Amino acid sequence: MNLSPSAKGVPDPAACDASSTLGCPTGTFEYSFATQCFTWSDQMYSLHGYERGDIVPTLELGIAHIDPADRERVCELWDQLLLEKGPLANYHTIIDTRSRRHQVLSVADTVTDDAHVIGIRGFMTDLTASIHEDSHRRANEAVARSAQHRAVIEQAKGILMAVQMLTPDHAFHALSRHSQRTNRKLTDIAQNLVAATNHPTTLADMARTICAENLI
Repeated sequence: MNLSPSAKGVPDPAACDASSTLGCPTGTFEYSFATQCFTWSDQMYSLHGYERGDIVPTLELGIAHIDPADRERVCELWDQLLLEKGPLANYHTIIDTRSRRHQVLSVADTVTDDAHVIGIRGFMTDLTASIHEDSHRRANEAVARSAQHRAVIEQAKGILMAVQMLTPDHAFHALSRHSQRTNRKLTDIAQNLVAATNHPTTLADMARTICAENLI
């Protein structure tokens, strides 16, 4: 029997397995309507916390490992796949036998034999490490930006303190009120004030404008 994906198809399983070297382990699966069982690659067993031979992968078992919050949506997509003949993709979370959560991308398409749909074939890629790495990078970038913002605001406060003879609290209050009145970000105002330090006249005018509209 010649099993072939429908016209659009899913990526070659060999190509999917290559993503494991990129930190995104990928398993392949095939579901047979005749047997109502899955054929899983070794990586699929691993993603769910099993070794080959531990269990017989079935649809019910697969659904049981899906995060309860995602189950209804995944089941709806499964039904949609059968109606539309795929391919379809879905992000969801699975929970393995050790209660570890894996954020995965599943892509599946129908399998046909002589134009008859006889099953489903696809792959599942574990994006957890990649997502965590990206989140960690974004968090570090946010911290760095926050530090930079604080630094430029402190500089601007110092400028107002020197030019307008203000206390630290009054200088920050003036910057904050100016930000609110002009609907501009506080850091943008601070950056402009710091940039004007090479132009004494401009700096003095900016400082007066910022402070004139505040009751100090």
